[in-house]
Amino acid sequence: MRKFYLLSIILVLSCSCQQKTGPIAVAAHNLILSANDLQDKIKGGWAGQVIGCTFGGPTEFGHPGTMIGDYQKIPWDSTRVSWYFEHSPGLYDDVYMDLTFMEVMEKEGIDAPATSHARAFADAPYPLWHANQAARYNILNGIMPPESGGWMNNPHAEDIDFQIEADFAGLMSPGMPNSAAEICDRVGHIMNYGDGWYGGVYMAAMYSLAFISNDVEYVVEEGLKAIPAESAFYRCIHEVIEIFHKNPDDWKAAWFIVERNWAEDIGCPDGVFRPFNIDARVNGAYVAIGLLYGKGDFATTLDISTRCGQDSDCNPASAGGILGTMIGYRKIPVIWTDALKPIENKPFSYTSLSLNRVYQTGYKQALEMISRGGGTIDGDNIQLPDQPIHPVKLEVNFPGLAPVERKYLGINLKIECNITFEGTGFILTGQPAGTAYGSTADPFAFQVECVVDDKPAEVFNMPVNYLTRRPEVAWKYTLESGQHNIRLKILNAKAGEGIRINDLIIYRKTDR
Repeated sequence: MRKFYLLSIILVLSCSCQQKTGPIAVAAHNLILSANDLQDKIKGGWAGQVIGCTFGGPTEFGHPGTMIGDYQKIPWDSTRVSWYFEHSPGLYDDVYMDLTFMEVMEKEGIDAPATSHARAFADAPYPLWHANQAARYNILNGIMPPESGGWMNNPHAEDIDFQIEADFAGLMSPGMPNSAAEICDRVGHIMNYGDGWYGGVYMAAMYSLAFISNDVEYVVEEGLKAIPAESAFYRCIHEVIEIFHKNPDDWKAAWFIVERNWAEDIGCPDGVFRPFNIDARVNGAYVAIGLLYGKGDFATTLDISTRCGQDSDCNPASAGGILGTMIGYRKIPVIWTDALKPIENKPFSYTSLSLNRVYQTGYKQALEMISRGGGTIDGDNIQLPDQPIHPVKLEVNFPGLAPVERKYLGINLKIECNITFEGTGFILTGQPAGTAYGSTADPFAFQVECVVDDKPAEVFNMPVNYLTRRPEVAWKYTLESGQHNIRLKILNAKAGEGIRINDLIIYRKTDR
């Protein structure tokens, strides 16, 4: 029987307090790095992401709509990373998703087009959820980026997916947030749009700035300049920053503001009218809260970003990666990095890359980006380009729409059914029902005809294969205000099988 020596977060904090970095009085920009320092920061970014993901892993979505109480210990010890690698490798979807895109660039070059990234992502053997799965389904059925991530084709467009996968774009763009945003444009629109895409742009910008500043407040605030000020994502993070300046010692005050003003989920069918929230705004705010109130201390940053709840493995992964980039691998307390040593040569699931190979690949890609961006590499001295941040374009999801009702239907669709509602849009949640659902070997897919009012019929596939599934049954957002009828018909009915229709979510016009 394996014996674990679990340490409470209280002990972790006490062990790391001597290495607190915090904002210090130096110039905001340091555009000259040694080769060793650049390598150390890249290594710190990847290591911090893995550590944060592992630390928050046991709490993931265990606390929707609430904080993790101070009385609840979050355990850590030197065996935790290796345990997850062996027993629950899917925890590291944050990481192996990044690596998918890095591998495409290794094969095709830095300028690999969005279609190459999309194909690699859609054909990968790992399971996906939310915006990622909706995008995979779209790509496999002929809808390519950016339409695959757009809100008309992807009800999860505002979810956190690209936010947790954008680390690579910032880590390969040292001091170059605009270059990171260009990579985000190609890759992030595979699965997200609008505020969902902005989550990734913001994380990548903070990673990029962490190479040139050791001031956490600067990185959090300056990185937000990459986001259009008119967007809800910008306003949410800006509000966190304002609360921090007014009350810099109480992270819970910021958490309550986010919960009060930003916790309403509009798009994600799993979160509408429920405490579950995988929205990029809310979870991005938790990353910012962890960074700001952590004040440069690695353990405190992970602790706060985890205790904010919701996607509480991904948020400390982002915060830990950004702070790890800022301070570098060598300054991450050994109580954390010791846990990485047993696995640093082991490839992550679904990829050929281990952490040690990621460190090397990331460094090589960063050097190429620096050269392309106008920087210089002179032996051990690396001069980074100076890139004043320009905001990306404004994108808005679900304009003028808001969910107003969620009805449980519980329909077992075997051949045909009719559903009526009053509003301007709808989502029908559900999935195939029967013994075949969830199989990754059965190629069968239901062919479903959907007719809304007298509009032309739409025919779509609903595979029983969980890897290629359609996340929701049907949706439309741009209907005229009034009463509508939805007719669903299975064109290739199969004895003993069918489609379970769970909920109807109704949208109407709003002044929002």
